[in-house]
Amino acid sequence: MNTKKKSQRHIYNWRLAIPFIFLYLETVFHLYMKLDMGYFPVFAIMSFAIGMFVSGILYFLPRRAGIILGTIVTFITAAVFVIECICRDILQQYYQIFSAIDTAAGNRLTDYSSAVIQSISENAAGIFFMLAVPLIFFGFSVVQTKGKVRKQAGIVVLFFAVLIYLAGYAVITYGPWKGDFTPSMLYRTDTNTDDQVEQLGVITMLRINIRNEIFGVPETDRGEVSDSASEAVSGEKGADAEKNVTAEAEPEPDYPYNVLDIDLKSYAQNASSSNSKWLSEYFDSVVPTRQNEYTGMFEGYNVIFITAEGFSGYMIDPELTPTLYRMSHEGFVFPNFYSTLHFTSTSGGEFQNLTGLYPKAGFPVSMTETGEQGTYLPFTLANQLNKKGYTSIGYHFNQNMYGRELSHPNLGMEWRQFTECSRPLSAEVNSSGNAYWPQSDNYMIEQTFDDYKDSQPFNIYYLTISGHLPYGFSSSQMASRNREAVEDLPYSETTKAYIAANLELEKGLTTLINDLEEAGIADKTLIVMAPDHIPYSDINVLEELAGRSFNSESLENLDEKSVDTDVYKNTLIIWSASMEQPVQVDKPCSQVDILPTVSNLLGLEYDSRMMAGTDVMSETDPIVIFFSTSWLTERGSYNRYTGGFTPAEGENMSPEEQDAYVENIKYIVDCRLDMGAMIIEEDYYRQVLE
Repeated sequence: MNTKKKSQRHIYNWRLAIPFIFLYLETVFHLYMKLDMGYFPVFAIMSFAIGMFVSGILYFLPRRAGIILGTIVTFITAAVFVIECICRDILQQYYQIFSAIDTAAGNRLTDYSSAVIQSISENAAGIFFMLAVPLIFFGFSVVQTKGKVRKQAGIVVLFFAVLIYLAGYAVITYGPWKGDFTPSMLYRTDTNTDDQVEQLGVITMLRINIRNEIFGVPETDRGEVSDSASEAVSGEKGADAEKNVTAEAEPEPDYPYNVLDIDLKSYAQNASSSNSKWLSEYFDSVVPTRQNEYTGMFEGYNVIFITAEGFSGYMIDPELTPTLYRMSHEGFVFPNFYSTLHFTSTSGGEFQNLTGLYPKAGFPVSMTETGEQGTYLPFTLANQLNKKGYTSIGYHFNQNMYGRELSHPNLGMEWRQFTECSRPLSAEVNSSGNAYWPQSDNYMIEQTFDDYKDSQPFNIYYLTISGHLPYGFSSSQMASRNREAVEDLPYSETTKAYIAANLELEKGLTTLINDLEEAGIADKTLIVMAPDHIPYSDINVLEELAGRSFNSESLENLDEKSVDTDVYKNTLIIWSASMEQPVQVDKPCSQVDILPTVSNLLGLEYDSRMMAGTDVMSETDPIVIFFSTSWLTERGSYNRYTGGFTPAEGENMSPEEQDAYVENIKYIVDCRLDMGAMIIEEDYYRQVLE
């Protein structure tokens, strides 16, 4: 009897606490982050299997070394869950391990220090259960278990780890999973990190990242390119289709297409890779957009493009922000413009604004990658306008972030920031000589206008900073600077601070227009302004400003399963002092649509098939694509989680027509989300255009 107990002790001891800790962490994390527990069989089995594997290794170590390593593993694993929780809370996304470390190393994380401290405070309970409890449990297990173990026990544990893993893989592959994303699909990709965490678990998501780093991403079968899909949004049945007009109707002008003379079929036949072949076939199937009555409306104009940090049009007010109000109501007016949140927040928003493509839904960061690889990007405004003799300069009053010292010159502009550029900018400082945080957008305009006013035609890019989180009068010196202007507003302190910080942008635009008018060039300058993203970590601010709820239950994590997508509604400004009447464009549109729209307004030559965005002024319907792959068009909206389509008001489709339409748009959405990463990885534009 005693021999039996001693034998059991050899296997069942403190080392086996690890798989239960891994299982506990995944379960608590899912509950705390309000993730779908329907995938419990997947993340539970896979986390337990990995924990068993770690336990098996510990059996081959001496007790002291095993305890030290087990404690380290427990602490690091628990800390990873806490870090993912904080990242999701502040940046609205989970991070893969290798690329996250690389991104963090190249950025100034002190910009987020106040937000991190605030997030830790707000998530103290969750941190306790994810960090303290596992360490206490492991320590208790060590104290309770004595005696020696045989190494053969480790072999037994490793054997069961393999069996449990195979069981988990079977559940992933053969489980009754439904929907646009399934565990099986997510297990074979390096994108859609949020879905990987929810369905596969944090530990498996990180393990997949390690696998992909070592062995590469498993190749995906993309299937045949669908010719009918592009017709669903083009308004035409093919590139050469004629419109049907009655004898009484006045025929519209036969506008040419925004397309370059490229033999894509030949490139597809001689492609150097399967991705290049697929891209060529897909672009060849796309119906190009036609030019229109607005083509070349601003040809030869100076251009000033502004990406506004954390901006939301819900804050625009005719009295408090008269310049923003004027520009958003007297130029092109887009009541259904959305700044949908995609990967890496500011960098991802910039990528959409400046390239007309979607960033990769994972690492490496798309904008950073274009700079590091020197990817050929001929359709950016700077690269297009430089060919016409424009002076292109970009400004950002901050340190180097996201590798902009490489990416933005690659976009075609002379890049100016505080560090790592040929002409560094000087920060605004207080009486003690310390730089303000964040910097003033108005100061940026004041300090830079003379750089380019006499270098016409010019193409200027501003990346603002005043509206950077966190929003508080003690944490934002720009909010503190304008506190008096918002003191009497009927909002919370956070919302007041958000508005106050963004008043520096209002001041900057006022200064800019005054400077343009004094220089006599306001009516020959086009100003474009779009946000990089909404203030995603403070959705309650948007609820206050909009005077409505966006589903408060999901505010903590901006969960697109239930959040009203109107939370992404925003303001796009395309304005010139030369415009005599506003032009209202009611189509739903988003950030990727800016570049093709502005390119057409400037009369530039580009290939509309090779962008994810659409010229909003054309007959083709844009598609607003959300991070979850839900989408919105003029004809209705699709919810990826329910699989349901809601037709727009007045839209009549038979069930068969609706099913065909939804499947076609889903196909286009998948293609547009994938093509940006493939264009960068293959340097595709260089292959077919240079």
